[in-house]
Amino acid sequence: MATAMALVAAFLLAASVGLSEGAVYKVGDSAGWTLLGNPNYTAWALSKNFQVGDTIVFEYNKEYHNVVEVRKHDYDCCSEKSPIATYATGNDSITLKTKGHHYFLCGIPGHCTAGQKVDIKVSSCAAPSTSPAPSPPSTSPATPPSSGGGAGGGAGGGASTPGAAPGASTGTRAVPKGIALLLAVFSFAAIYGGLVWHY
Repeated sequence: MATAMALVAAFLLAASVGLSEGAVYKVGDSAGWTLLGNPNYTAWALSKNFQVGDTIVFEYNKEYHNVVEVRKHDYDCCSEKSPIATYATGNDSITLKTKGHHYFLCGIPGHCTAGQKVDIKVSSCAAPSTSPAPSPPSTSPATPPSSGGGAGGGAGGGASTPGAAPGASTGTRAVPKGIALLLAVFSFAAIYGGLVWHY
């Protein structure tokens, strides 16, 4: 009986984690957040299906780059003068808390105008597939990531910073939500519906 209850509890825990955990996306995939090789951040962002709760990770050399969250007008003009938030650790994790557009650029002079900016569009509903579309592999060398440190900016604009991400994936979800829900329903039935027999 105790073993069956422990098994049911493990299923419930796995189901709750799967329902609340978003995908983690490394901005630029293997290229990271850089100008080397002219990565196309517009194409990268369009190849993803961002949802509320997902996390984007900016990995970059903090001696040469930073990340500034801005409003649309500042994004279009490549202006970092009125930031929503500024990040400078070299490994910044930002959780997307609201649907709509989230605009990010590098605040180092000339970098944004050279293409180091990204518009992250967060969908209000899930796409038919639970995993995002794969990105084309980058042929450019990545800027070597540096270790954390530095000060992050305040949160705002629907994003939060839980800290540096030790190992970002390219967006796969830990447990598909449908499977997690099925496990939760099965666990409930096992406890209250008599699927667990007493000997």
